[in-house]
Amino acid sequence: MKNSIKVQVKFLALIICIIAISFTSCSQKDETKNTTATSNKKIAKPSIDIHGAVVTGNLKAVKQHIDAGTDINQKEAMSASTPLMSAVTFNKPRIAKALIDANANLSVKNNDGSTALHNAAFFGRIEMVKMLLDAGADKSVKNNFGATPRETVLGEFEEIKPIYEMLSMQLQPMGFTLDLDELEKARPVVAMILQ
Repeated sequence: MKNSIKVQVKFLALIICIIAISFTSCSQKDETKNTTATSNKKIAKPSIDIHGAVVTGNLKAVKQHIDAGTDINQKEAMSASTPLMSAVTFNKPRIAKALIDANANLSVKNNDGSTALHNAAFFGRIEMVKMLLDAGADKSVKNNFGATPRETVLGEFEEIKPIYEMLSMQLQPMGFTLDLDELEKARPVVAMILQ
């Protein structure tokens, strides 16, 4: 189990790095469609794509995408993360809530087979773990490494801490923050919530 978690964490680190590269290269691209008809009214999509809006914390643009009919479950090209997964990873609870309220699919998996709940658990996002569970997220889903969201936080923190440190350094320029002391305290809480 320990080796499985180590492999899973290393793969997750790679996926997050790929997300970072993908977002920085595509966050400012325009959507291919600029408007969608809604109730006989055209609602313009914002110029920032939905993934870029999530990572930069632009709740207004995310809501515009929702209102304009943007596919809120669309996967970004590199890691297949959805906007909800990115909102969880980058600790954007208001954006996560807006996406959940707009019926984002909670069972979508990224390239490593993780769901938004896996990401919330791994990063110790207690509020978002609860939010996802309240919305009906399945805590028994296993990722490609055979781990449930709970199992992503069961390993020894000191063994996984270097992965968190590496992710923090690489994603910090994109606004990613992670308090390692808080994360260490959150992991057992998340494990308890996900029992």
